[in-house]
Amino acid sequence: MKKISVKLIYSLIEKTINKGPHYLHEPLFVGNEIKYIKDTIKKNFVSTSGEYVIKFENKIKNYTKAKYAIAVINGTQALYVALKALGVKKDQEILVPALTFVGTVNAISYTGAEPHFVDSNIKDLGIDCKKLEIYLNKIGKIKNNKCINRKTGKIISGIMPVHIFGHPGDIENIIRLSRKFKLKIIEDAAEALGSFYKKKHLGTFGDVGCISFNGNKIITTGGGGAIVTNQKKLAEKIKHLVSTAKVPHKWEYIHDDIGYNFKMPSLNAALGLAQIEKINFFLKAKRKLFKKYFNSFNKIEGANIFRENVNSKSNYWLQTLILEKKYKNLKNKLLNYCYKKKIYLRPVWKLISSLKPYKKKQKMNLSGAKAIEDQVINLPSSQSL
Repeated sequence: MKKISVKLIYSLIEKTINKGPHYLHEPLFVGNEIKYIKDTIKKNFVSTSGEYVIKFENKIKNYTKAKYAIAVINGTQALYVALKALGVKKDQEILVPALTFVGTVNAISYTGAEPHFVDSNIKDLGIDCKKLEIYLNKIGKIKNNKCINRKTGKIISGIMPVHIFGHPGDIENIIRLSRKFKLKIIEDAAEALGSFYKKKHLGTFGDVGCISFNGNKIITTGGGGAIVTNQKKLAEKIKHLVSTAKVPHKWEYIHDDIGYNFKMPSLNAALGLAQIEKINFFLKAKRKLFKKYFNSFNKIEGANIFRENVNSKSNYWLQTLILEKKYKNLKNKLLNYCYKKKIYLRPVWKLISSLKPYKKKQKMNLSGAKAIEDQVINLPSSQSL
């Protein structure tokens, strides 16, 4: 096996996708995008009503096999509304991985609830359920069918697992822990459209799941997201809240709650409808790209390409390079070298618990998440590659 170095890694990336410039993830428009957008303009339905929103929601519902799907303006607001609809209140605590995009945690803060940071593991990049159970046994107690934090006296009301880069987290143990500790499950499946665990789509395991259609996701609506759930009353509440809590009436404007103008515009839905028609094509391209990277890196020592786990089917949204611990010092050198060559890699996020707004929030030992931060790099992953 060849010994790892910055130049060797770069040469393997270049061998796989050719010389740059290559960005992390770019959208691919190869279907009915222009046709559908022109049609919605022609029909004068460009905002939050019209057939394209309904069609797009039905496509999401049918693809994920969720009973209900509500299209909204972005993934972060999807999480926020999901939390509100589940009754999460000010000063309650939500367990959330420190290793995630900041929007996951911001959504908790918008409600007035407190993010409580938990550890991740390098096996699936998601919540380390073994460590979390030990931690909750120590700090939590069940009283009146609620989990109370012994240290703060506050209710720990929910858990927000994140399926990182489209790879399924340990969702079976998340469900088990949620039952044991009386927690609502809000799945952050922002990156996971097209990803399954035991043939069930991610985002449909918990009380509610949230998907993102940002410009860098596997399909895009420009800006947008969706909330999926199998609970009728919860779906009705979410749909009501994102529609400014307007009571249906032919002409009167009556609002019976503090609602939000979060519905997805028809223009975005038209784009999304064309994109999701190509989802299987995109997924095949992603898997093909993974195999190319995997074969390129399979014969070197010190680094490997992350591969889906047993019973998991990943969308391989972002191809992920993991440096062995003893080579973590190469990370920043590699980023710098590749940027100069116009190969735009991305480090995994800084742990949210280390950022200024969240430094003083509660957290368990985060050694696993820190190891991922030190060792993981995302490679260019566009479908077109």
